[in-house]
Amino acid sequence: MRQLKGKAVVAQGGGPTAVINQSLVGLVIEARKWRYITNVYGARFGVSGIINEDFLDLSQTTTHNLEMVAASPSSALGSTRVKPDEAYCARMVEVFQKHGVRYFFYIGGNDSAETCRIVASYARLVNYELRVIHIPKTIDNDLAVTDHCPGFGSAARFVTSAFACLDLDNFAIPGVFLGVVMGRHAGWLTASSVMARRDPKDGPHLIYVPERVFDTDRFLDDVERVHSANGRCVVALSEGIVGADHRPVLTHLQPESEFDAFGNVQLSGRGTLGDALSDAIKQRLGIKRVRCDTFGYLQRSFLGVISDSDSSEARDVGETAVHFAFNRQMNGSVAIRRTGDYSVDYFLTPLETVAAHTKLLPPEYLKGDSDIDESFRDYARPLIGTIPHFDRIIAPRVDPAAVEP
Repeated sequence: MRQLKGKAVVAQGGGPTAVINQSLVGLVIEARKWRYITNVYGARFGVSGIINEDFLDLSQTTTHNLEMVAASPSSALGSTRVKPDEAYCARMVEVFQKHGVRYFFYIGGNDSAETCRIVASYARLVNYELRVIHIPKTIDNDLAVTDHCPGFGSAARFVTSAFACLDLDNFAIPGVFLGVVMGRHAGWLTASSVMARRDPKDGPHLIYVPERVFDTDRFLDDVERVHSANGRCVVALSEGIVGADHRPVLTHLQPESEFDAFGNVQLSGRGTLGDALSDAIKQRLGIKRVRCDTFGYLQRSFLGVISDSDSSEARDVGETAVHFAFNRQMNGSVAIRRTGDYSVDYFLTPLETVAAHTKLLPPEYLKGDSDIDESFRDYARPLIGTIPHFDRIIAPRVDPAAVEP
């Protein structure tokens, strides 16, 4: 089989994660073993680094340095929110031709897969032989085909740990607490908060995800019901919850909306949703102690809260991408398949099956409009790992009437 000889370029796109550098380092170290790859370049700040010809020669980086980077959160090369169109991708291919790049690896979500699809298509159009491999990454866990996405397990571990701590806090000083979690279209990350429950009375007591229509009046009824029964209520909700019009609830709560580079309403980085719902609870239910936190960027790449399986699999998809580029002689996206009680293998799926698609929480993981089914635990447990132990005092209450002087 004839092998392409030339340089390789790797880039990181979209939001950083706790384990994205494992994929980067796994790829770089593996690629440096292949004599057909003459140099491994890292594009600084995603695809914009390719357009600007802003590369780091990772062939000259020490293995020790790479291993230290692998254990570090966030995107070591820098990332981007640029969403390339056909003209942009054509320019990328021109840069690849200029530098003799024959292998392009892009670590990112479904928009990154779409970029790979366009680049591969244009390279074929101009008859430039180029291997294009998409490497999955997203805390949202919303990529099609793959069982789960590197980055999700660690972010879900953070969300689970955070809600366990917040529930203990809420137990100590009762009231209502709202935690707003990332998730524009899919509620995978918010659903992981259910893992914080060990007892039926543990929070979060209510969980709202974008896959179910959110109704404010029904939400207030839910909060009142739980608070009346338990004397407290902990709520987890996705930033992307939608109303009956299927628009983000946030758009109804602020007079003017900001938009990101993709034309989506800016949901993260602000407390508008949680603040508005907190005010509604205070005003309409008369509950005085209401608190809210928007987790924001903390959940993406929190140092020290990293799932072992997530880290290991992130490394594997980077290494595997190199093998697929050589052994399959085709373009595609690396995907994970769950096998056995918990083990995985990796396969290459066509870019078209991942590009611009979103995988939502399946109906079987949803329980009514405000909860997550117990079956989700079996899916999420091996991805998140063991949560640090916590407990409450178990002792009978003293009956004042039965006390003898």
